[in-house]
Amino acid sequence: MNLDFDPVRCTLCPRQCGGDRTKGRGRCRMPEAPVLARAALHQWEEPPLSGTRGAGTVFFSGCSLGCVFCQNDSISQKDFGKEVSLSRLREIFFELIDAGAHNIDLVNPTHYAHAVAQALEEPLPVPVVWNSGGYDRVETLTALAGKIDIYLPDFKYPDREGAEKYAGAANYPEVAQAAIREMVRQTGPYALDEAGILKKGVIIRHLLLPGRLAQAKVVMDWVAETFPPGTVLFSLMSQYTPWGDMARCPELDRRLRKSEIRAAAAYMDNLGLEGFRQEAEAAQARYIPAFDLTGVEKGTVSKK
Repeated sequence: MNLDFDPVRCTLCPRQCGGDRTKGRGRCRMPEAPVLARAALHQWEEPPLSGTRGAGTVFFSGCSLGCVFCQNDSISQKDFGKEVSLSRLREIFFELIDAGAHNIDLVNPTHYAHAVAQALEEPLPVPVVWNSGGYDRVETLTALAGKIDIYLPDFKYPDREGAEKYAGAANYPEVAQAAIREMVRQTGPYALDEAGILKKGVIIRHLLLPGRLAQAKVVMDWVAETFPPGTVLFSLMSQYTPWGDMARCPELDRRLRKSEIRAAAAYMDNLGLEGFRQEAEAAQARYIPAFDLTGVEKGTVSKK
């Protein structure tokens, strides 16, 4: 299936806003050509992605979801970044591979699915990771089948009320569930290589938010009920830090309590979900990447 992309009437993401991407007028505010804020080796993804050498992260600017608490708001909402050509995007992939990346980790690529599809016309020698907020159209994902080896979606909100309040996307729960099912359909059960590095599969992330332990349990219930053991991995994230203007959601203007983190972890264990969980120490601003165009211009990818 070919990717259906009309640059003057974009419908790539579930917003289907019909914006003119040639003028940056879509909900994501981004032009047709990819805009990047950083491309570098990253050690803070889940262990089978970061491995010993790091994931080759490529951070796209702009966002079609727009969560109020996003820690990457300088690029997701304030749109910092630099436009690059498709040839430069593919060149960046190989610069990261040459630097030792275990994979190419496309961070927030939803509104650039058309560019990703073109850049991956020829397969890469390492797995490709689609690292998204989970707010993806099934039709767009279907058009990417065969190009993406690993899907790393969030399942942020299982409730329409929370999705509307924090992202203005009341349809998020059903959209994310359908998207994740399609991702699993494409990859099949997860598979690791002999070194424990993920070769293919789906890791479903959930960021625990203050006061929303009940919603986290709903997410975990859905994962456990939907996918048999050995199918997907689950990542319970406790890195939430109050960020930006919290006036719209004062209930989120605090760090997680240790009791919330412990209770969520215990629930995950009781369900027998395979995967990963963060400790309270993960909630530190120093783990937020520096969005400074590292790796975007030729010769700036670090080999460290």
